[in-house]
Amino acid sequence: MRFWQLGAAGKPGRRSLAAAAVALWLLGLVSGAGTAAAREIKIGMSAAFSGPSRALGIELYRGALAYINYANQQRLLGEDHLVVLARDDGYQPGPAVQNTIDLVEKHRVFLLFNYVGTPTVTRVLPLLKMFSKSHLFLLFPFTGAEPQRRLPYRDFVFNLRPSYLQETKGLVENLLRVGRRRIAIFYQADAYGRSGWVGVHRTLAAHGLKILAEATYHRGARFSDSFQQQVDILRRSRPDAVISVGAYAACAGFIRDARAAGWEVPIANLSFVDSDNLLRLLKKTAGTQLRRYTQGLIVSQVVPSYQEVSLPAVVQYRRLMDRYQPRIPSELATEPYRPLRYSFVSMEGFLNAKMLVKILSLMKGDLRRERLRRVIEGVRDYDIGIGVPVNFGPGRHQGLDRVYYTTVRGGKLVPMRDWRKWRK
Repeated sequence: MRFWQLGAAGKPGRRSLAAAAVALWLLGLVSGAGTAAAREIKIGMSAAFSGPSRALGIELYRGALAYINYANQQRLLGEDHLVVLARDDGYQPGPAVQNTIDLVEKHRVFLLFNYVGTPTVTRVLPLLKMFSKSHLFLLFPFTGAEPQRRLPYRDFVFNLRPSYLQETKGLVENLLRVGRRRIAIFYQADAYGRSGWVGVHRTLAAHGLKILAEATYHRGARFSDSFQQQVDILRRSRPDAVISVGAYAACAGFIRDARAAGWEVPIANLSFVDSDNLLRLLKKTAGTQLRRYTQGLIVSQVVPSYQEVSLPAVVQYRRLMDRYQPRIPSELATEPYRPLRYSFVSMEGFLNAKMLVKILSLMKGDLRRERLRRVIEGVRDYDIGIGVPVNFGPGRHQGLDRVYYTTVRGGKLVPMRDWRKWRK
């Protein structure tokens, strides 16, 4: 562990070495054991822990904490101890910016991690550029938007998940293959929704087609809100399918109102929707009509199903979630929420943390921020346990590309590999 400060020549001077000796002696007194305490590696996270999208931040944090608890307990980083400083932004850009400034300037976090959402991340990107001389990076945000994947911000962000362009392309092309060419879109009226809109538009344009109809809603909408107007707008165009780009509360409300009106069109959602909490809301309102409400429901995912127990990472995820049953800090538990045993979102948080620990272990205790980019870009063919290797590199700041698909069967989300059942 390193307590000294480097001088201009990069070597510890006599004063700093003496100060280090005193610091070590004092730490020995505090611990009562005569040995130095482990170094804390502080990681900053800003996410929605309150509001209608709070499940996203909570589950992402819980999945990450399950692996971080394991890494600390097993001393995967030696004597160093990984600590996540989590802050609530309510899925709003302003608080996300303030949280980031606080984490960087007051708490001196080593890096930023697990941020949630396009509208928040896109507002934080200019801060990363502003802090570029201090080599501040954001690792594995929970968004597939393009701004952090393009210059000038790509250099400051590393993504693990595939992009929204990849998700929407997969959904549209699979729907076209089964004869569903009249595609409408329901989306959140902000940068996230627009990212999904662009993906749908581009893929349809490549086939000589256009978006048939579109309807929007405002970020922060709740499940209790009515979405009948959006249902009526899209239904009038008689689409073969609807692609939904939103958060779980609004998308569940849209599905509820569509099915209640007798509209059985297939509705496909992006991974950000949090399919587990979407299904939880539909179960709450559908009662004995759950099959009717969930028939024709498709969700693209950026991690494999937590039911795929043939995959080592899934087995490990389920075991560690059960062992640690991670909870959010009490100061963030301002609104009631019942954690899920397993979910796609916590699975993603788990993989994010596993990749983070691997990266930090490759630094071999030399935690200089200026080394971080080179270390991550050097990751090649890392087996994270999902059957698909993680690859980074210069100009490649996205580790994974595979998109998965799920549907609902028997009241559960199950992997979907055959699109023929959706043939028109």
